[in-house]
Amino acid sequence: MPIKVGQDTAKTRRSLSVNGKSISYYSIPAAQEAGLGDFSNLPAALKVVLENMLRFEDSGFSVSVDDIKAFGEWGANGGKNPREIAYRPARVLMQDFTGVPAVVDLAAMRDGIKGLGGDAQKINPLNPVDLVIDHSVMIDEFGNPRAFQMNVDREYERNMERYQFLKWGQNAFNNFRVVPPGTGICHQVNLEYLAQTVWSDTDQNGEEVAYPDTLVGTDSHTTMVNGMAVLGWGVGGIEAEAAMLGQPISMLIPEVVGFELTGSMIEGTTGTDLVLKVVEMLREKGVVGKFVEFYGEGLDRLPLADRATIANMAPEYGATCGFFPIDGETLRYMRNTGRDEDRIALVEAYAKENGFWRGEDYAPIYTDTLSLDMGTIVPAISGPKRPQDYVALTDAKAAFTREMEETFKRPMGKQIEVKGENYGMESGKVVIASITSCTNTSNPYVMIGAGLVARKAAALGLNRKPWVKTSLAPGSQVVSAYLEAAGLQEDLDKIGFNLVGYGCTTCIGNSGPIQREISEAIAEGDLVATSVLSGNRNFEGRISPDVRANYLASPPLVVIYALAGTLDIDLTTEPVGQDKDGNDVYMKDLWPSTQEVAALVEQTVTREAFQSKYADVFKGDEKWQNVEVPQQETYDWPPTSTYIQNPPYFQGMGPEPGTISNIDGAKVLLILGDMITTDHISPAGSFATTTPAGKYLTERQVQPREFNSYGSRRGNHEVMMRGTFANIRVKNEMLDGVEGGYTKGPDGQQTSVYEASMAYQEMGVPLVVFGGEQYGAGSSRDWAAKGTALLGVKAVIAESFERIHRSNLVGMGVIPFEFTGGDTRKTLGLKGDETVSIDGLDSVEPLQEVPCKIVYGDGTEKTITLKCRIDTAPEIEYIENGGVLQYVLRNLAKEG
Repeated sequence: MPIKVGQDTAKTRRSLSVNGKSISYYSIPAAQEAGLGDFSNLPAALKVVLENMLRFEDSGFSVSVDDIKAFGEWGANGGKNPREIAYRPARVLMQDFTGVPAVVDLAAMRDGIKGLGGDAQKINPLNPVDLVIDHSVMIDEFGNPRAFQMNVDREYERNMERYQFLKWGQNAFNNFRVVPPGTGICHQVNLEYLAQTVWSDTDQNGEEVAYPDTLVGTDSHTTMVNGMAVLGWGVGGIEAEAAMLGQPISMLIPEVVGFELTGSMIEGTTGTDLVLKVVEMLREKGVVGKFVEFYGEGLDRLPLADRATIANMAPEYGATCGFFPIDGETLRYMRNTGRDEDRIALVEAYAKENGFWRGEDYAPIYTDTLSLDMGTIVPAISGPKRPQDYVALTDAKAAFTREMEETFKRPMGKQIEVKGENYGMESGKVVIASITSCTNTSNPYVMIGAGLVARKAAALGLNRKPWVKTSLAPGSQVVSAYLEAAGLQEDLDKIGFNLVGYGCTTCIGNSGPIQREISEAIAEGDLVATSVLSGNRNFEGRISPDVRANYLASPPLVVIYALAGTLDIDLTTEPVGQDKDGNDVYMKDLWPSTQEVAALVEQTVTREAFQSKYADVFKGDEKWQNVEVPQQETYDWPPTSTYIQNPPYFQGMGPEPGTISNIDGAKVLLILGDMITTDHISPAGSFATTTPAGKYLTERQVQPREFNSYGSRRGNHEVMMRGTFANIRVKNEMLDGVEGGYTKGPDGQQTSVYEASMAYQEMGVPLVVFGGEQYGAGSSRDWAAKGTALLGVKAVIAESFERIHRSNLVGMGVIPFEFTGGDTRKTLGLKGDETVSIDGLDSVEPLQEVPCKIVYGDGTEKTITLKCRIDTAPEIEYIENGGVLQYVLRNLAKEG
C-alpha cells in the first residue's frame, strides 16, 4: 500500500541522488529556508519527529504549519515547547505476549464494526506490523543436549491454540507478518534484520520517497533499536492497535536530555557495566517522558552493540527513548549484519543531506545535559529489586548483607538441608543463573566473553554449583552461529549453559521450575534465594516465585556467579572455586582480555552469518509450517478455549459516544506504595491452583501442569481479570503485612482483589485505586490497564505515573489523577474504608485540576485538589468513547 504524504510538496520536498538513482525526501534545511524556523541545532532524535511533521503536513493528518514552527521555537526556548502534535510512526513491532491480545482486539473489532453496520475489511493494519513469537518458551529442561528440543516441543504443546490464532491473523489481516517461534527475540530480530534506519517507499503519486525508519512496539524495550538511529519506543497494545488503524499518536514535543559520553572503556569492563551506571545516573536525574540522546567523542569508540544495550534499557531509566545519531558506526553495523549496499548508501546520503549525521561539528541544543567518562566504569551488578539499584562488584557482598538486614530482615547463615542432596541451602545462594534477554545477547562482545570464561573454567575443571539452574537463551540464531564457529558453545555446555531456546525465558519470568527439593528447602527456611541474569528487569516476583533477590549482570558475570553459586562472595578477592588439583581459582584467572574477545568477534561475527540465518526468517520450522488454520474474514471464537476469548469491550456498543461522568461514591479497591510496576499490576509468570485464575482453569478441567503463565493467557480476559493485582509480592496497604492479590470486600473482610471487585460491581459501586510515586513503572503491557478497567476501577490516583501506563489507562477509559499540594495517600491517612467522589469531569480540559471529596470511615470529610492526567484533547474523546479502540471503531464504522 503506498504511503500517504502531504500534497503541498513545493516548500520542503527535495530530491537526492543515490548510486545514480533519484529519490525524493522532505528536507529540514528547505523548511528552514522557507522561514518555518531555525532547525539547525535540533537534536537528531527531534529532527526525526520534525521530518514526520513535514511529510504529513497538508495530508489530512492533522499536522499544521504551526506544528512545524513549534520545533524552531523549541530550540529558541532552550529545549522546551510542550506543544501537542500528531505523530505517525512508519511501522509497528509486537511480541506474542502483547501481540496475542492485540490481535484478539482486532478480531473483536471486526465483529464490532459489523455490529455497527460497517465493513469488516476496515479493520486492517494500514502500517506494516511484524509480530515475533519470543515470549512463550519456558525453561523446563536445562543443562543437557536435549534441552532445546524438549523446551520447543513443550512450547508447542502449551501454545498451539495461540499459534493457530496468530497464524489465522497473519492470513486474515493485511500488512501483518509473524516471525515463528524459535527464531529470536523481537528486539534483536528488529535490530539485526527488520530495521533499515532510512526507509523508502512509493507515495500516492507513484514517486519514491525516503524517510527515517520509525516505529512503536508493544514491548517497552522497543527502544533497543534507537542504538541504530531508529526512533522507536514502547506503547501499550491498545495504542499500537490504534496506530495500526491509522490513528496518530498524540504526544507533546518532548524535552531532550543530552548524555555526553567521553573516554574509553577500560580492561575488564563490559557494555553491561556501562549501561547499569547509565541507568543509575538517569533515574537519579529524572527523565520520565523525555527523550535522551547520547553524544560526545566517546561514541567514536562505542560499538553499536553497546549502544543498543544502552538504548534497550531506556524503560529502566524512565526515558521515552535513548537515541544514538547516525554515524560511521551505524553504517559499519548495517554492513556487517547483511543490509543491502544500496540501503547503506541511502542512509549515509540521506543523513548527511538532511542534517541527521553525527560528524565532528555535531553540537545540538539540549534541554539539559549530563556527562560520563567511560574510563571510570567498573564491573557491576544491579539489584535486588530494581534495575537502577547499581552495585559496584567490589561492594556486592557487603551490599547483599545490608539488603538481608534492611530489606529482607532475615539473618545470614541459616542452613536448611536439601533432601536427597549432599548440600544445604542458605540465603544468598544463586539458584538461577541465566544468559538471556535482548539486552545483552545482542552484544557479541559480552557473549563471546561469557564463552571464553566458560572455556577457561572448563579447562581448569570448574563447573556450576549443583543447586544452580543454568540456561543460555540467545536473542537470535546468529548468536549460536558465532558461538559454534568459535567453538565456545561446547565450552558453555560443559558447565551447564546449554541452549534452552531462542526467546526471553528468564527475563520475562519463564525461568521454569527449580528442583522441587531446593524449592522446599527455601520455603522451609524462609530463605532469600537469588538469581543472576543478563536481563533488563529484576522486579519483585518476576523471575521466579522461589527467588526474592534478583541481580542483573553481564553474561560473563552470570557464568562466574554460576561457578561461585552465591552472592555472599567478594568476587574481586575471594576464590570462585577450586581447580581439579584443589588450587583456588579467582575471577581474574577466568576473565578474558579485551583483545581476546575482539579477535574472536572479528573472526566469527560475519555478514554471511546474518544473511544465512535471516534468509527464511518468516518460514519457521516444520512444526510451524504444519499449524493449520481456517481461511476466514472473522474469527470463529471456540467457546471451550481457555486461551482465546472474545473480549467484552465492543459488545453491545452503540454508534455514538457518551460523556465523561463525575465519579460519585466510589470505594477503594487498593492502596499501593511507590514504584508499583506493571508486573505488580498484571504479572506475566506462573500462578497457583489457589488463585482466582487457577480456580477458573481448574473448573474447566485444565490441569495445573497446563496452566502455562499469565503472559500466555492474555488472549482470555477471564484469566487476566482474575490475575490483575495478583502478583505474589504486591502489598496492599489496606492490609497489614499481607503479600499477594488481596484486599477487603464490601463486608470489610479480606478476600481476593477479583472477588471484591465482582462484589462491588454487582452492587453498582465504582472503584478507585490509590498509589505512590512512579505508578505503572516498567513494562508496556496493556493488560495492566485492561485488567484495571475490567475490575470496575474508574480512577487511579497516584503521586506520579510512568509514561506508558498513564497512556494505557486513558486508552482503556480509566482516568489517571495526580495528587497536588503535597497530598499523598500517607498524609491523607487513607485506610481503605473511605468513599471518594470526584467532580468537574463532565467539563474537563487537558491537565485540569478538579476537586475530590474524601469521606472517611468515621464520617469526617476532606476535599483535596487532583490534577487530571488526561493530557491532550484527543484523550478526552477517548474517555468519552470508553477507550481509544471504541473511538477508532466508531469512526471507521461512520466512514463505511
